[in-house]
Amino acid sequence: MNAETPEKWDGGSQPSPVDLAELALVEAELDKRWPETKIEPSTARIAALMDLLGSPQHSYPAIHVAGTNGKTSVTRMIDALMTRLHRRVGRTTSPHLQLATERISIDGRPISPRLYVDTYRELAPYVEMIDAQSQAAGGPAMSKFEVLTAMAFAAFAEAPVDVAVVETGLGGRWDATNVIDGQVAVITPIGLDHVEFLGSDIAGIAAEKAGIIKKAPESLVPRDTVAILAEQTPEVTEVLLRRAVEADAAVAREGSEFKVLARRIAIGGQQLELQGLSGVYSDIFLPLHGEHQARNASLALAAVEAFFGAGADRQLDIDAIREGFASVTNPGRLERVRSAPTVFLDAAHNPHGAKALAAALVAEFDFRKLVGVVAVMGDKDVAGILTALEPVFDEIVVTHNGSPRGMDVEELANLAVARFGDERVVVAQTLPDALETAIGLAEEVAEPGEAVSGAGVVVTGSVVTAGMARTLFGKDPA
Repeated sequence: MNAETPEKWDGGSQPSPVDLAELALVEAELDKRWPETKIEPSTARIAALMDLLGSPQHSYPAIHVAGTNGKTSVTRMIDALMTRLHRRVGRTTSPHLQLATERISIDGRPISPRLYVDTYRELAPYVEMIDAQSQAAGGPAMSKFEVLTAMAFAAFAEAPVDVAVVETGLGGRWDATNVIDGQVAVITPIGLDHVEFLGSDIAGIAAEKAGIIKKAPESLVPRDTVAILAEQTPEVTEVLLRRAVEADAAVAREGSEFKVLARRIAIGGQQLELQGLSGVYSDIFLPLHGEHQARNASLALAAVEAFFGAGADRQLDIDAIREGFASVTNPGRLERVRSAPTVFLDAAHNPHGAKALAAALVAEFDFRKLVGVVAVMGDKDVAGILTALEPVFDEIVVTHNGSPRGMDVEELANLAVARFGDERVVVAQTLPDALETAIGLAEEVAEPGEAVSGAGVVVTGSVVTAGMARTLFGKDPA
C-alpha cells in the first residue's frame, strides 16, 4: 500500500472557489470535443496517447466491466470489496451524476477538483499531439470520453493504485477503456440501449461488449483471463461463450458457478446469502434495494474471487466481504433523499432499468400513493420506459432536466398521456417545479394536520435527471 496521505486524493473535502473555477474552465475545454453521444468506433487515438504517456494503464492489474445495465453498481461494489481486502483501488465510471470528478475515484472517493485539473493540464500537450496526428490523417480529434479515460489511467498510475476497476462507456471492443488488459472481465445483463451506436441486433451488441474479454498477455507469471457472466438470453450467452473460447478465457456464469442463494428485505436494504466461486457467503447486508442489486452483488463477489484466484480452499475473508458490501454506496440508484413524503432518485434510463426499478418498488415498498417525476433524453426508448413505469405510478409529473439532449416536455407529455391517461399526467417546465408539484401531490394522501406517511415520489428517467435532483436536495457528489 502506498503511504501517501489520502487527503491528496479526497474529493470529499470542500474544494476552494479557485479550484472549482479552474475545473469549470477545464470542462469548458473538454466540452469543445466530441461528446459521448458522438463516436468513431476505434481505439487508435487512445492507444497512441497511452503509448506517448508510457502505457500507464499497464502498471496495475484491472477488472473491466461492460454490459447494458448494472455496470456502475457492480463497479462500485467491486471497489468496496477490494478496499476491505486491503487493496488501493482506482475506479472509473461514467457518466457522472453531479460533478465530473466523480468519474475518477481513488481510495473510494472522487479525486479533488485540483487533481482533476492538474491531471488534465499535464496530459493536454500530448492530447494535442494525438489530435494533430489524427486530423492530419483525416480523422477526428480525441473525444471528451477518450481524454477522460486517459486522465483516469494516468491518475491511477500516479497514485499508485493496486488495482483499477474500470467501467466501459459504450460497447466494449472499441470502447476507449479497452486499452487495458482486464484479468477479470465482467459482463452485466445485456439489452437494447444506445441503438444509434450499437444497432438493434442483440447478438451484435453482445459481440461488441464481449470485446473486453481478451487473451491474457504473455508474462513471466502466466495467467488466464476470467470472464464473469451475468444471466443472459440464450443468443447473448452463445455470443459471450464463443468469445471466451476465442480468448482462452475461463468462464464463471451466474446461476451456475455463482448465484444468489437467498435474499430477504431488511431495513435500509436487504440481507443476502451468496454462492461464490469459492464457497457460501452468508449474513451479507447490502444497503441497496431490489433483486437486481442482489444479483449485481453476486457478480461483484465472483469478480473479486476470480481476481484473487478462486478455488475450493480459497474462500475470501467473510468479515471483509460483509464489511465491503455493508459499506457500498450507490448514488442515484433508488437513493432516498427525503422523508415524509419519501423521495427516491433512480437513474434508470432505458426499459430494462425502468423494469428493475418498478419491480423493486412493488416488492419492497408499500406506498399508498406513488408519484413519478420523469425527464428523459430524446434519443432513448421513452415509450418503453413509460410502459415499464406505468403500473407503479399513481400519477406522473413530466418535465425537462435542462440537458440539450432532453426530450421536449410537450412531446414527453403526449407519450405519457398515451400510456397513463390524461388524468394521471401533470406537466412542469423545470425539474424544481416538478419536484414541488410531485411532493404536493404525494402530500394529498394526508388529512389536514396529519403527518405524511405512506406516500412517495420517485425521480427517474435519466442519469442527468437523478444528478440534478441530487444537487437540488443538497447532496454532495460521491
